[in-house]
Amino acid sequence: MNSRFRAIFRSSAVGLLLTAVCGSLAENIPYDLKKARQYWAFQPVRKPIPPQIENFAGTANPIDLFVRAGLEKAGLQSPPPASRRQLIRRVYFGVTGLPPTPETVEAFVNDPAPDADVRLVDRLLGSVHFGERWAQHWLDTVRFAETEGFEYDRHLPDAWRFRDYVIDAFNQDKPFDRFVTEQIAGDELTPTSRTLQAAAIFHRLGPVRRNAGNPDIAVSRNEVLTERTDVIGSAILGLTLNCARCHDHRLDPLTQKDYYRFQAYLAATEEDNILLAPENARKAYDKDYKVFRTKLKKLRTELFAAPADKRSQLKAQIKALEAKQPVVPPTIPSIRNDFTNRTAIHVLRRGVWELKGEPVGPRPPAVLVADGLPELPADHPTPRAELARWLTDSANPLTARVIVNRLWQHHFGQGLVKTPNDFGSHGDRPSHPELLDWLAAELVESGWSLKHVHRLILLSRTYQQSSRPIDPKLTDELDPENRLLSHFSRRRLSAEEIRDAMLQASGRLSTRVGGRSVIVPVDSGLVELLYNPEQWVVTQEVSEHDRRSVYLIAKRNLRLPFMKTFDQPALQTSCGRRETSTHAPQALEMLNGDLANDLAKSLAERIRQSSGGNRAALIHQTFQLTTGRPPTAEEKVMSRNFLQQQPLSEFALALFNLNAFLYVE
Repeated sequence: MNSRFRAIFRSSAVGLLLTAVCGSLAENIPYDLKKARQYWAFQPVRKPIPPQIENFAGTANPIDLFVRAGLEKAGLQSPPPASRRQLIRRVYFGVTGLPPTPETVEAFVNDPAPDADVRLVDRLLGSVHFGERWAQHWLDTVRFAETEGFEYDRHLPDAWRFRDYVIDAFNQDKPFDRFVTEQIAGDELTPTSRTLQAAAIFHRLGPVRRNAGNPDIAVSRNEVLTERTDVIGSAILGLTLNCARCHDHRLDPLTQKDYYRFQAYLAATEEDNILLAPENARKAYDKDYKVFRTKLKKLRTELFAAPADKRSQLKAQIKALEAKQPVVPPTIPSIRNDFTNRTAIHVLRRGVWELKGEPVGPRPPAVLVADGLPELPADHPTPRAELARWLTDSANPLTARVIVNRLWQHHFGQGLVKTPNDFGSHGDRPSHPELLDWLAAELVESGWSLKHVHRLILLSRTYQQSSRPIDPKLTDELDPENRLLSHFSRRRLSAEEIRDAMLQASGRLSTRVGGRSVIVPVDSGLVELLYNPEQWVVTQEVSEHDRRSVYLIAKRNLRLPFMKTFDQPALQTSCGRRETSTHAPQALEMLNGDLANDLAKSLAERIRQSSGGNRAALIHQTFQLTTGRPPTAEEKVMSRNFLQQQPLSEFALALFNLNAFLYVE
């Protein structure tokens, strides 16, 4: 709705009536704050004493005591530990997102030392691949993308710097309170620090509407501030703040005034593309890129309309031109405060920019702070640093609970709270509230060390138990969702894990760390659907195409078909939990897709060379590389029969399609 139409609508009889009705609905709802603060998620985090369990000796891990108490209360039992072979595959994927090599598996299986699991966990937590894997979880949560979405889907220059910042932070075990602070207010804390400027790219990651013609600048600005407010609420606080934008929250004690006070912390934020090269380099690039784009657009237009006999020639010309694409001068797409042009924040009736109500200044939601806490001045010099200080204060009841719940979720398949972005009254209740609080308190006491919490989880009996319950029938009856953790929940690998595991098995995985994102070849029809097809310029160095999936470009308007098929999120909003679907296109992708078939051929060639043509060795090595175990007797027979009729590449492809490859248990 443009400004002119909105003005006409408000002056009409219907508009006046709706404004009056909705305006009254948007008035403050008189919450009983004392009662509201009794809700479990708004209570202060207090570290509970682990329960005493009879006949449960030999554990020093409180996680197991909390879990065992819940099982005993429900009349369920824990299964025995997983086998060494199952455990190492589980830990490798859980910590690094990659499978263990056959040599690593055999070494662990045959290690008689009682601390073999401890040494394994410590080694993997110290691996660079830990940061690559866990960065992806955080990138999902903070809606990371390198383009702005909507029609133009303009590329954000060098947004990959934020991804590298997150990987480095996790690998360094940067304290989580510091990690949050740098993303919220890095540019305020140390304006000249390149690292902190990159951390503040956090605010630039959301979709941005770039209107052509006569843009309604004020409305677009409101959309940006709204998006930045909402992601902090969902990603860090685990609250649906966005539900209080147009009216008081219908379920949680959050008013419209709370919402806009929270938004006021961000009112001065403005885009700041920091050029890391001389200005003349930018001008030269702009000139060269304009020429390049014009030529590329012309060739792609000709290709689209060309007859079949001309297409190969035009494709060769396009490829040659793409190889000469001008290199973008290094940039940090960060933010800064501009108090001269600070947006005045008002409570907006129905969330409509033109319907301004009471002006407000920065302050956290009333239910989470002491009564009578005043708003900060609208022109406070470091508003986001103040916000970060409150978010990471040990007295804040949400931040620590929310992040340890995310860690638990990614290790076990579901969180202690199943709704990781919603700890409000409409969200899930914790299955083990005392355990959640114990973990949150332990995180803070450890100096906000995420690796400390990872280690506690990974070395617990609960994590290392078998995926087969003692009594499946009783478990299905009493705990069908495995909320009580009567066994380890088997899980399907994520899109990134499947692709990376195929690359590693094939011997083609590039382990180069960091740097510019990679653009891989896709069907030309998908590229032509883009508003600016010339944006999709394939990375020229072919070896780069085999890098880990976390380094592939995250473009909102063109998700790679393989990744999309296996439930990669749409990158529009915070994704606290990926869904795991099962449908026919996944089987088609794994059997007929270009990626799976290409990597199956590479795996076949690798096995052909290493096995020396010995059929038994060939079968054994292929199973080891794909499933982490030798084939069973039945699988050996089936494999020999299969290879008598089909080529080795088809055998490799068949093993990529086994549940033993696609799942961890």
